[in-house]
Amino acid sequence: MAKTVTSASSADSSAAQPAPRKKTVRPKKIPAAPLVEPTEVTEALPPDRLDLIAQGLREKSSAKQAIFRATQAAFTLLRQTSQQLCLELTQKVTTDADASVKIECLPVNEMEFHIRFSGDLLVFVMHSNIVTFPDDFGPLNTPYVEADFRRRFFGHIMAYNFMADSIRYQRMNDPGYLLGRLLINIDSHYFLEGVKQLELPDPDMSRSTVTAESLRLFVESAMIAAVNNDLIAPPLPEIQKISVKQKLENQQVSRGSKVGFNFTNKQR
Repeated sequence: MAKTVTSASSADSSAAQPAPRKKTVRPKKIPAAPLVEPTEVTEALPPDRLDLIAQGLREKSSAKQAIFRATQAAFTLLRQTSQQLCLELTQKVTTDADASVKIECLPVNEMEFHIRFSGDLLVFVMHSNIVTFPDDFGPLNTPYVEADFRRRFFGHIMAYNFMADSIRYQRMNDPGYLLGRLLINIDSHYFLEGVKQLELPDPDMSRSTVTAESLRLFVESAMIAAVNNDLIAPPLPEIQKISVKQKLENQQVSRGSKVGFNFTNKQR
């Protein structure tokens, strides 16, 4: 059998052939975007937060401090007026009637004082916070308030009526009744709302200035409202039994309730 002989020359020639070249793909050239002239920015940048805080402090916070000072001055004048009123009433009552009837103006602290007379106790409290109200509230729709936004904020003084013995004997469950709320603005003008027995002023605060006379009228009206509303005893079935807690807390007495304290939202 004949052997197939492969020549070395043919093997070498096949091995020496170069490898096929890879085709180079060049990326397409993207045309440059046309130049656009810069336009002026019209949108305003947001204000700096520190400027907003500073503006709020200048406008609202400083106004509220001024309102607090005006309310504090009104409360001091209210206390002085009440002391003078109690002195005059004491002299009149001891001359015309029973000398045992006492009328006292009792200081509690710089934000509270009491007037005790007969079986009633009036509690006057000045609140430390400055408040505002919804747009439909009494004086807010008047031209006087709309002319200055600071006039929408008020300090307030509350007048409550308690039975004097409720405080004396610490009958914690005895009720008290709100007689009136006196609102003071930055101009030391006032707005009074409360029970019908009070001399309620016009909603237009521009004519209602805090004076000794106006505050005396407020106190006198509150005292008249308290004096003319006697205690009504509860029905017998409501007091047939009491708890040991009521006994220990001196609640076994027949607690009466005031009548006739009707609020009105309609100002004259």
